[in-house]
Amino acid sequence: MGFFDEIGKVAIGSRLRMLTDKVTEDAAQIYKLYHIDMQPKWFPVFYALTRQREKTITELAKAIGHSHPSVSKIISEMLKKGYVKENKDKTDGRRNVISLSKKGMKISAALEDQLIDVNAAIEEISAQAQHKLWEAIGEWEFLLEQKSLLRRVTEKKKERDGANVEIIDYKSEHQEVFRSLNVEWISKYFTMEESDYKALDDPQGYILDNGGFILVALYGGEALGVCALIKMNDGEYDFELAKMAVSPKAQGKNVGFLLAKAIIEKAKSLGAAKIYLESNTILKPAINLYHKLGFQKVPGKPTPYARCNIQMELNLN
Repeated sequence: MGFFDEIGKVAIGSRLRMLTDKVTEDAAQIYKLYHIDMQPKWFPVFYALTRQREKTITELAKAIGHSHPSVSKIISEMLKKGYVKENKDKTDGRRNVISLSKKGMKISAALEDQLIDVNAAIEEISAQAQHKLWEAIGEWEFLLEQKSLLRRVTEKKKERDGANVEIIDYKSEHQEVFRSLNVEWISKYFTMEESDYKALDDPQGYILDNGGFILVALYGGEALGVCALIKMNDGEYDFELAKMAVSPKAQGKNVGFLLAKAIIEKAKSLGAAKIYLESNTILKPAINLYHKLGFQKVPGKPTPYARCNIQMELNLN
């Protein structure tokens, strides 16, 4: 196992496959030892049918946690061997049910001694082992059901990428990237509107000089995200979170989340009590991000944007 000792836990899939292959190879020989003509992969289906006499393929797949196509293929193989039979459901003629044949019932009886001996052998290994594999597998299955390995790795990637994101204050040199990033995403989903041009063509006059702020996200020194706080004077909200745009090149690098968090912290530092935003529900990643940050949907109010169909607020107190 020198290779796995060297490469470590990142090769868990390969190591588990090797263990599975070894156990499966032994299982095939064990069936021969007891003069039972069966493939190891059939066992979950076969055992499920010994416990409940009739099941549809869908019911079998659900019972043993396999896919429908996988169980369907196993049933086809067992039908050829004569271990199972397929009949119409007596209560619902539209359904086919699978059950053990007479030959299958004989195999079931012959399996009893084998299962006793296999269980005893597994117990012996468990007694000799320092770590309880069976309990550990159950734990891992539970934990991966709560959050998959893919999702965990995705989160770790975002964390690592996020460490390379730098949030800075807007400078005049960022005017072009502020405009281009916003025009890019707006044009992709909607049509540029008059209020867009006001903010993007003159961010200094429209946003900054009126008490607002703009932050820029750098990744590897390149500006890949922007977000603004626009000062509001409606007596209800202090700022509007607006003009947040992230380059497609930054996808999956946690830039949007870090940028939004930073702009919220900026609002807090200015003593803001409430932030308002407008969006559209077709922008699902953005809406999910706002919910994650604590924004809640509010009743609609007059808006200059035709594309707006959802309005949200964040209480900072």
